[in-house]
Amino acid sequence: MAKEKILVVDDEQDLVKLIRYHLEKDGYRVLSAYNGEDALFLSRKERPELLILDLMLPGMDGLEVCKKLKADRDLTNTAIVMLTAKGEEADITTGLKLGADDYITKPFSPKELVARAQAVLRRTKSTSATQEYIKIDDLTIDLDKHEVIIKNEPVQLTLTEFKILYHLARKPGRVFTRDQLLDAVSGPETAVTDRTIDVHVASLRKKLKTFANRIATIRGIGYKFKE
Repeated sequence: MAKEKILVVDDEQDLVKLIRYHLEKDGYRVLSAYNGEDALFLSRKERPELLILDLMLPGMDGLEVCKKLKADRDLTNTAIVMLTAKGEEADITTGLKLGADDYITKPFSPKELVARAQAVLRRTKSTSATQEYIKIDDLTIDLDKHEVIIKNEPVQLTLTEFKILYHLARKPGRVFTRDQLLDAVSGPETAVTDRTIDVHVASLRKKLKTFANRIATIRGIGYKFKE
């Protein structure tokens, strides 16, 4: 049985061929586009589950493609992995805010790219509905009870710490910007600013003890919960 359909978008044709080879070798159905306009056309026609999308495209760039995809009701659930050059932290942050699921910097290992694509597709399936109960190894997060347990021992978290942990853990591997975490935890009962997100994460790590290293800092961007 064929796996999901993936659209690879990059103006470097040799790179597209390389990515296509490794994805097809793993059983995925692969489409190709070399500019933003064709990427949107194929997305609307073929409805791929995932786009591997270069940000530096001729004409319509990758960020604009991402924005248009997420604005289309029929395509808003399409997963996106961005391809970026090193040092494009501002573009990465913008892409994540627009709804991209992950990014990978050039140059990269084709095996790593396939693994990241697999992880994003897996997360997209598992988070189609709101999770009320998350269990990762010895860590349990119960949204209904507002309870966190590690190795059968309860962990006392503040409301903000709980919200940050839940938001990260429900999509392991996905990078969240500080602004996205701020949006997730903000409410009438919480007073959080983007400058204090780091403080809350530092406190959360201390309380998680053996699980502290699962919350990874993505320099200049934000955080993710490691798979």
